[in-house]
Amino acid sequence: MSDPTYTPPPPLNPAQDSLARVRREVAKAIVGQDGAVSGLLVGMLCSGHVLLEGVPGVAKTLLVRSLAAVLALETKRVQFTPDLMPGDVTGSLIYDAQAARFDFRPGPVFTNLLLADEINRTPPKTQAALLEAMEERQVSIDGLPRPLPDPFMVIATQNPVEYEGTYPLPEAQLDRFLLKLVLPLPPRNDELQVVARHAAGFDPRDLAGAGLTAVAGAADLAAARAQVAQTRVDTQVLGYVVDICRATRSAPSVSLGASPRGATALMKTSRAWAWLNGRDFVTPDDVKAMAIPTLNHRIQVRTEAQMDGTTAGGIIGNVLATLAVPR
Repeated sequence: MSDPTYTPPPPLNPAQDSLARVRREVAKAIVGQDGAVSGLLVGMLCSGHVLLEGVPGVAKTLLVRSLAAVLALETKRVQFTPDLMPGDVTGSLIYDAQAARFDFRPGPVFTNLLLADEINRTPPKTQAALLEAMEERQVSIDGLPRPLPDPFMVIATQNPVEYEGTYPLPEAQLDRFLLKLVLPLPPRNDELQVVARHAAGFDPRDLAGAGLTAVAGAADLAAARAQVAQTRVDTQVLGYVVDICRATRSAPSVSLGASPRGATALMKTSRAWAWLNGRDFVTPDDVKAMAIPTLNHRIQVRTEAQMDGTTAGGIIGNVLATLAVPR
């Protein structure tokens, strides 16, 4: 998210009030990173999945655990490694010798918030095991589909500076992530506050000791999603969304632009962002705010352009700067 100083407007209804409480409660454990908190809330409101990118130590895991705690949702963490097998994620059939039958043992994917830590460290076969779960909200074992809990969300992390021993996510899987959020290193004042909290005894493994309590639940999230789905998107704003995505495909530095799925995702995230800001209609500014986190991982930059310092975010920024904005 691009606005680190975001402050929610006065709540208009109980659903918005519950999300405002969630934000305030998470702040008890997380210093700064308002953009990441906002992005994760947008992902939840859109029933989408989120890719978090940042160097170690910027509170990616703590952020996910804190969000689960204040929403009273179950969370499980999978450390993705080169030897991780698909069944380690989805579950497998285990033979029961006494009953002479195979019983299904659910994997960690059967949860509300699945933290896929360092997802790019596991081979494509295991990465692909998440595709069905992310798209269909189910996993198929021995030909039998097994539904996942509702809500269900994959929050994956990856380290942007380590490449040795990693397996870059394929385009098909990247496209399944609604948002890619980059967690930057904190400014000095925020980092000072983090160190001061730890000096005062803050334990990131003890969220209850830090004062975090559940202030909302799955029912509040469902009510919020229903309201987001009713947020109005004018035809001209829809056209603006489509034009942005089409412009990324024709940019000379791009080998692969945003797909129609990307345009649909941008419409959904813009609608959720408008609702979080207390409106029941989407403006072009909402689209601009969500364009980079929604589209930057869906765009492939040509190799020669990358060598010149061109990035997907820069291309989207140029598109937003030059494309006519509907009135």
